[in-house]
Amino acid sequence: MTAPLLLDLSHTCHTRARTGIQRVARALWRELGAGALAVTWDPFARRWRPLAGWERANLGATEPGARRGARWPLRARWASRLSRWGRPLPPPPAGAALLVPEIFPAAVGAALPALFGAAAGPRIALFHDAIALQYPEHAPAATVARFPAYLGELLQFDGVAAVSEDSRRVLVDYWRWLGASSPPPVLALPLALDPPGEVRAQAAPPGEVPMVLCVGTIEGRKNHLALLEAAERLWQSGRSFELRLIGLAQPETGAPALRRIGQLQRAGRPLRYDGPAGEAALEAAYAQASFTVYPSLQEGFGLPVGESLLRGKPCICSARGALGEIARGGGCLALEAVDVPSLEAACGRLLTDPAERGRLAAAAAQRRFPPWSEYAARLRAWMLTLPRRPAAGPI
Repeated sequence: MTAPLLLDLSHTCHTRARTGIQRVARALWRELGAGALAVTWDPFARRWRPLAGWERANLGATEPGARRGARWPLRARWASRLSRWGRPLPPPPAGAALLVPEIFPAAVGAALPALFGAAAGPRIALFHDAIALQYPEHAPAATVARFPAYLGELLQFDGVAAVSEDSRRVLVDYWRWLGASSPPPVLALPLALDPPGEVRAQAAPPGEVPMVLCVGTIEGRKNHLALLEAAERLWQSGRSFELRLIGLAQPETGAPALRRIGQLQRAGRPLRYDGPAGEAALEAAYAQASFTVYPSLQEGFGLPVGESLLRGKPCICSARGALGEIARGGGCLALEAVDVPSLEAACGRLLTDPAERGRLAAAAAQRRFPPWSEYAARLRAWMLTLPRRPAAGPI
């Protein structure tokens, strides 16, 4: 019997948050199926092990959690501690290869060498972005402090699959600046998108107040403050529309946007913030939207842009970096700057020009994205071409 691929889901199996990385990790777990063995670093048992039932339930949950961080029930903590008393620790599960789709913390990074030894074939990591270094003022302080070490630890892998060409370039340039002598190969493999069934664009009924939708975690780099100020200028000028925000809040960097949301709501503005939403609620919101706005300053890929286009909804977003890559295929109003004046002008344009909105919607409806099954197959095929590199630590 062929050994399975080891899939490290140490963070995703301990949260029901549905941020971009968690959604990627869950999609790979689903598509790799029986050919993969999901594992986790258990800090209480101090070993690598297959997932328990409650951890697999977190992976399969369709409703989002209210917190981003990992959560271990007290019973699970004590069971893990008890499992190591009076007996030798078992070795990590064996696998044909290793895939790490998450940005791993220091504790997992320190434990990876043991998992590397359990994989007979290549060890692969997904690389999402280096935004913590590019925009440190918009990232949590702990993430900024951790990130240089994380980027160095990626040098230990046999290959890295970047989620966009922009992310690939950023990583390769950073390693070159670092002076890495023999970095692993980096492949740009843009992410996949799966519609949850038959999805058709829906226009708002004539005479109904347009709804503008923004989907994404509330955090500094997502630039919600600029969007909120642009919306306030439009409301002050007499534009009639509802702005609806969906996404989990990052308490450290998202606090200013949350305060501004509260101020505008108390002032009576038609602004709705739903927090995190499940799949059914998210689909309903997309169906009701006239168009979407994704004001993020920088992304590794930009899943909400692709998901908007997949549903035939035009999207206002940045023309730069990975967002520019996804926007170039059509259906987007791509901006050179995602500042307040630019967002105000772009939203005003689509609110008042139904013909342009219709042209963009038609272009969006023509977009095609590979499904996750194809992405998983391409990733597996690439892995098979990679030799094991000599063991080396990060520089």
